[in-house]
Amino acid sequence: MGKVAINIATGSLQQKETIVGIDLGTTNSLIAIVREDTRMPIALREVDGLTLVPSIVNFDESGTIVVGNPAREKLISEPHRTIYSAKRLMGKSYKDVSDHAGFFAYKVIDDNTESLVKVQVGDKFYSPIELSSYILKELKHRAEHILKTPVNKAVITVPAYFNDAQRQATRDAGKLAGLDVLRIVNEPTAASLAYGLGVKPDEEKTIAVYDLGGGTFDISILKITNGIFEVLSTNGDTYLGGDDLDRALAQHWQAALGITSEELQQHKSLAQELRLTAEEAKKHLSSNDSFEGKVGGEKVAITKDAFNQLIQPLVDRTIACCKNAMRDAGLQTTAIDAVVMVGGSTRVPLVKQSVSAFFGKEVYDNLNPDEVVALGAAVQADILAGNNTDMLLLDITPLSLGIETMGGLMDVLIPRNSKIPNKAGRQYTTQKDGQSGMRISVFQGERDLVQDNRKLVEFSLSGIPAMPAGLPKVEVTFLIDADGILKVTATELRSGIATSIDVKPQYGLTDAEVERMLMDSLTHAKDDMQMRALVEASTEAEQMLDTTEKFISKNRELLNDDELALTQQHMQQLRDAITAKNKDLIQKETELLNDVSRPFAERVMDAALKDAMKGKKIL
Repeated sequence: MGKVAINIATGSLQQKETIVGIDLGTTNSLIAIVREDTRMPIALREVDGLTLVPSIVNFDESGTIVVGNPAREKLISEPHRTIYSAKRLMGKSYKDVSDHAGFFAYKVIDDNTESLVKVQVGDKFYSPIELSSYILKELKHRAEHILKTPVNKAVITVPAYFNDAQRQATRDAGKLAGLDVLRIVNEPTAASLAYGLGVKPDEEKTIAVYDLGGGTFDISILKITNGIFEVLSTNGDTYLGGDDLDRALAQHWQAALGITSEELQQHKSLAQELRLTAEEAKKHLSSNDSFEGKVGGEKVAITKDAFNQLIQPLVDRTIACCKNAMRDAGLQTTAIDAVVMVGGSTRVPLVKQSVSAFFGKEVYDNLNPDEVVALGAAVQADILAGNNTDMLLLDITPLSLGIETMGGLMDVLIPRNSKIPNKAGRQYTTQKDGQSGMRISVFQGERDLVQDNRKLVEFSLSGIPAMPAGLPKVEVTFLIDADGILKVTATELRSGIATSIDVKPQYGLTDAEVERMLMDSLTHAKDDMQMRALVEASTEAEQMLDTTEKFISKNRELLNDDELALTQQHMQQLRDAITAKNKDLIQKETELLNDVSRPFAERVMDAALKDAMKGKKIL
């Protein structure tokens, strides 16, 4: 791995090298560069002429991982081993996605906790970060094969809607794939750059970016002034996309064929066939008036007009989001200078017509809507490489800043390469009942364990009112001012008790030390991620054991001896798994203990409800 030379003030690289732009999409992903000869961005194509890599990962029985089109071919034959739409799970807990779990043909772990979601394939458990890293690794290999040069640096795009956890998860996925992620860029900003909007230094424009992807929709109103992009408003729906247009048609055919939901749950291959045929029909109807196909050996058909009727409510939902975004920006549609279309589903004629009618102008759609975000990411990468000096690069943080959480993990609040001044905050809670203080340790660096990072400062928040574990809400806020001074504040939100401290993060660090820390983070990315996954699984398991022990001591009379023995047996198996430090075994045993104890919890709840209803009269 080569050395990185980064200008601390601007974040630009001091030597010319290949930095790629990556659109990590829900349905498809792709990679782009700016050509040296033409200075124009292009999406990288394989010999088959395709630029898109389906965001699909398949794990075969022997543990071999395949990504993209070969994985797509396994959607019907191996639905439990083939993961799609992993981006929808990034940075989310199961609670966030529980209403949509039926959408996934693979097993999304239902552990009824606030912890990040996991996907089970056989006896192994994968995080969305790991799944996304396999897609990014495939893109990296593809780029190296086409360009015949090592690719270690990238700009990766995310929806404007993504929160801190989702952005950090995307950075982690890049790191795990062996990529130094120089910048996370909002997809609407990237799309604007692809159309040359905001590239000229003296340009002032207000633009709308309508992005209807595979799994997410967002509308962003951007103001561009002198090369600086400011998001005036963003609105959207993280569960509305091309997948939902497909689902509307699939459900229409499901009803027409008389297939029950129970049958689809039992026959995952039929469910996938229905979904894929609906997707094929959507694409066909963009340039034809009717479609005919087969599902489960039965004929299915739809006309363009009937399809438009099915999807009209979904398109109307996107227009309602556009109205909200305009209202939040405090603008009339006449103030919009350009409307940029992004995402494969904007090819649907009804979508294009509806957006054009709402904004009262023709839309920008002459670039491939599947490629436009990656092309813009390549433009941003070109700027970071120092090849395009027309755009302004603001001062950035050279290393990530975060605090220590349970198990000695680094929780990043401000990622490296963030523009300064900057502010970020996150809420934490207590681990023990009656805990009156919290130690806050601030670290700088790119590794997953704080022991491998640089400690900046440590202070305590005391006087937290005595409450059960998990009830106090402590907000930790990082504020970096224009001089690079970091102010850390901790506030217990219920009582208002607060404390703060100032620190200069860059003090005493040379460029060479920053380089070394960045290189170490890439070299150890896989080990770090495995260690983080083990610590997180162990912490979750310890909490499960603690909760189960409290539950048994409080409700012993509601459990018979066999139930008690079975629960204690599973608790011991989970303790053994923790001792063995086997992440997959810990997650498997946690899941089993959860399954065993769930019926008891439901029984206790029923008993509590009956007690509560005794003696109460309905007026």
